[in-house]
Amino acid sequence: MITHKPTNRYGYLIWAAIAVVASFADLARADWFSREEPIMGTRVFVELWQDDPQQAQVLMQRVMDEMERINQLMSPYIDTAELARINREAADHPVSVSTELFKLIQKSNYYSQVSGGAFDITFASLGHRFDYRNRVRPDEAQQKAAAALIDYRQLKLNAAEQTIAFAKPGMRIDLGGIAKGYAVDNAVAILQQAGVNNAVVTAGGDSRLIGDHRGRPWMLGIKHPRGEEHVITVPLSNAAISTSGDYERYFDADGVRFHHIIDPAQGDSARELLSVSILANQSIDADALSTTVFVLGPEKGMKLVNSLAGISAILIDRTGKVSYSNDLIDPTMH
Repeated sequence: MITHKPTNRYGYLIWAAIAVVASFADLARADWFSREEPIMGTRVFVELWQDDPQQAQVLMQRVMDEMERINQLMSPYIDTAELARINREAADHPVSVSTELFKLIQKSNYYSQVSGGAFDITFASLGHRFDYRNRVRPDEAQQKAAAALIDYRQLKLNAAEQTIAFAKPGMRIDLGGIAKGYAVDNAVAILQQAGVNNAVVTAGGDSRLIGDHRGRPWMLGIKHPRGEEHVITVPLSNAAISTSGDYERYFDADGVRFHHIIDPAQGDSARELLSVSILANQSIDADALSTTVFVLGPEKGMKLVNSLAGISAILIDRTGKVSYSNDLIDPTMH
């Protein structure tokens, strides 16, 4: 605001020139800013368009802080995390938990019901017995006993008391199939509330896009599960994509791949698909459904996707064949 009248006849022109230069300086500062950190056992990445470099740094830090907050709440590996406490105590007595965690477990059970148990956070009853980094797996008897504990219906949820209990000793839960998507959505909400119009937030195989890439779609590549750079590039804006694959945490033994996506019905790694990519409006749904469809396999998985509004899928089966949901165009057919 100008509080005095310029004393010379060029004063207004000088002030106007300064204002124009300042506005161009603001535009010149507008740029893409990005940051990457290891959180939640994966690579967390944020990139955003911002005309204030200092504000960009503040917002990216808020994204990382939110990711770490959820990690501290929901990690099965951090002793002080609520989820770790559930795994320690819920077989002995009902465990009181935060509203946030309780609702996410309820959401997980919703996907268990929709998928006929293909998505099941109690897969950890067996999954925790694998050490993929050190190539350790349970013997046949241990695997069978642990697999018998996988059943989301044995989670006793008391909404009134907001408690969780396990019906059987030895049960465990893990939110690895949904928590990263939830965290990405929270991070996106932080950026949107701050007025960010163009950004991407990624946690491992989960990405969500705000707007486009300044007039062009974001181009996301789906990598080939067996080492090629990518099998297909997907143009996206204002969308979420999640990819689950058997190449994320695994080891091969005796010609068989043991990986972290457990089929609850078989009590073993799901092996009909190599990769599943789900497109949705929110990351929480894309994340849960990529795991779900991977377990269901190509036919049942695609049938589920085609029955859900606003959900798309790209599947790569164990032969390397790529298939698309009904709403997507197969690029090889045109």
